[in-house]
Amino acid sequence: LEKQGKFGGSLELIEEQTISTDTTIDFTSIKENKYDVHYLTFENMSMTSASGQQIPYYRLSNDNGSTFESTNYESTAQFNTTSGTATKLTTRTTYGHLCGNQQSSFKWSGYAYFYNLGNSSKYSFSTFQSVGFYSGDSSQSMTFGGSVYAVAETINAIRLSVDTTTLAGGTAKLYGVKQL
Repeated sequence: LEKQGKFGGSLELIEEQTISTDTTIDFTSIKENKYDVHYLTFENMSMTSASGQQIPYYRLSNDNGSTFESTNYESTAQFNTTSGTATKLTTRTTYGHLCGNQQSSFKWSGYAYFYNLGNSSKYSFSTFQSVGFYSGDSSQSMTFGGSVYAVAETINAIRLSVDTTTLAGGTAKLYGVKQL
């Protein structure tokens, strides 16, 4: 089964996107009919200049990425720093978390799992874990959490972005997790 690529739990790369300009990342061909579980990795992500701290996030689409839903989420996370600070992030209802508070000079990497995106009778859930790093003072942070999009409908696209600015660099890969 493993040689045939049919072994349960193995990953199939759906799409990889690398950005170097101000933008968002949209995955609009996620093969939601084929996979119950999707795995997203993001590495060396950064954002354009913004005042204050920004939160990297995702939004879901039910119309192949023509629009992205901005309501009906319940998302929260635990944010921890190397200085020993541990904070529960504010619950968000307009998107799902992908990382904790970041600034334009920070880089972040991590992963997220998405569940039930192609199932029109179930809510869509996600879990994530990520790290952030600022080389200016060698500070690091780690965030983990989860979200639910509390509408039972078929989701067929995912957008990655940040609060009030845009992504400036990084690579994101979306995989389908094979089921037996």
